[in-house]
Amino acid sequence: MFMLWAIPLGLIVGVLAGGRLDRLSGFRFRWAALAVGGLLVQVVLFTPTGDRLAGSLAPAIYVGSTLAVFAAVLRNVRVRGMGIVTLGSLSNLAAITANGGAMPADPAALAAAGLDAAGSHTNSVVVPDPALRPLTDIFAIPAGVPLANVFSVGDVLLGVGIVVVIAAAMRRVPDSGEASAAR
Repeated sequence: MFMLWAIPLGLIVGVLAGGRLDRLSGFRFRWAALAVGGLLVQVVLFTPTGDRLAGSLAPAIYVGSTLAVFAAVLRNVRVRGMGIVTLGSLSNLAAITANGGAMPADPAALAAAGLDAAGSHTNSVVVPDPALRPLTDIFAIPAGVPLANVFSVGDVLLGVGIVVVIAAAMRRVPDSGEASAAR
């Protein structure tokens, strides 16, 4: 969810910082297919059909897909900003794993976001006493704001990291081989 806000914000920050959109074409993210695959598994998993197909394996599939994305992020940790993304990914992975394969959501945060309840077809569940509570979905984008939802500290770190990665990639100065090839 925060990624949807972070991408356009990263583009805006990149332009305001003197970056150029065309420099993004030279950005290389190693193991991108693994990250995209892991995210796509989650998109499908949190639909009624995905939920039904996964059944009791849903928590394990969620943890596994989150691990796949984390592995791809970790592979790119040297990219400027990716350390922040890594911390956010690790934070979310820890909360999800510690809570049996689901991200706990605070009922008050759900209410503030205008969501009636968490559970089926979502990655958020209400848990009476969640493990690692400070890392769970305890914050909310309020109802009435586009993409209103609950989010965690890890989501904030992911979003900030993505903004930094995009803005830095837009400001990247080509090396001498790229510069001479562009002439």
